Amino acid sequence: MVNYKELGLVNSRDMFAKAVKGGYAIPAFNFNNMEQMQAIIQACVETKSPVILQISSGARKYANQTILRYMAQGAVEYAKELGCNIPIVLHLDHGDTFELCKSCIEYGFSSVMIDGSHLPYEENVALTKQVVEYAHKYDVTVEGELGVLAGVEDDVSAEHSHYTQPDEVEDFVKKTGVDSLAISIGTSHGANKFKPEQCTRDANGVLIPPPLRFDILEEIEKRIPGFPIVLHGSSSVPQNLVTTINSNGGALKDAVGIPEDQLRKAAKSAVCKVNIDSDGRLAMTAAIREFMVQKPAEFDPRKYLGPARESLKNLYMHKVKNVLGSDNKA
Repeated sequence: MVNYKELGLVNSRDMFAKAVKGGYAIPAFNFNNMEQMQAIIQACVETKSPVILQISSGARKYANQTILRYMAQGAVEYAKELGCNIPIVLHLDHGDTFELCKSCIEYGFSSVMIDGSHLPYEENVALTKQVVEYAHKYDVTVEGELGVLAGVEDDVSAEHSHYTQPDEVEDFVKKTGVDSLAISIGTSHGANKFKPEQCTRDANGVLIPPPLRFDILEEIEKRIPGFPIVLHGSSSVPQNLVTTINSNGGALKDAVGIPEDQLRKAAKSAVCKVNIDSDGRLAMTAAIREFMVQKPAEFDPRKYLGPARESLKNLYMHKVKNVLGSDNKA
């Protein structure tokens, strides 16, 4: 077993407490490979932001659990080399079994999510409590979830969303002992977060998604004041990236995300962790597609992965400074 402290990582407890008090949110960026990890660390060092390196079960299978452990340790050392020892959490995104959470803890994760939101309420409570009791033995923080987000991303898929019920949150937090709670207030996984019929259109025909349910968030805050809240499925799906992809051979249709002004508003509340994955995928894909069309004779992966990494870094710096407000909080 490897303890996360040996890797130079931190858990999310102090990080979240400062974010709730300071009215900002910590970026939780998913990564699968070296270029993504480099972009995340570069962006967060340059903006002096704490960060959560997030790994889904699909990413863990793709990259290998042992390699990911050393990549996380490398991220800590890389940040120091770049000149700022920012706080870094290694977090399991959407863990669905006790065994997976246990394995991640043993491989050096400092935080895990157990997602029992698809289960009946009492089963969700029991599973979440089981993970919490094991994780807290090693000072690993745990995120639970109430409510279901629609959409598809990696191994997570749901056709319909179910808003979090404020009446359940106090009981859930008390019974499970979780350190943070992911809620459903209208965000969604993937690049196609909403069906066209759920949206309105502006004068130019651009899809406008339904607003987030801030009334539910406010009611939850009343029930568990000061408790760390998490938003999943919070990519904004920048339309300039969608246009670049589609104009260079892509076929993204009706891709729409969460408006950034709504995420800014959420970040000033008890929402202290915002998950962003699809936007990063779009930034990398747009840069690679554009490069391939402009320079079709190139075949050196460094030539197209370098611009993709730079595009990703710029996107993340924008999110930190202009959406989440976590710059200069490291």
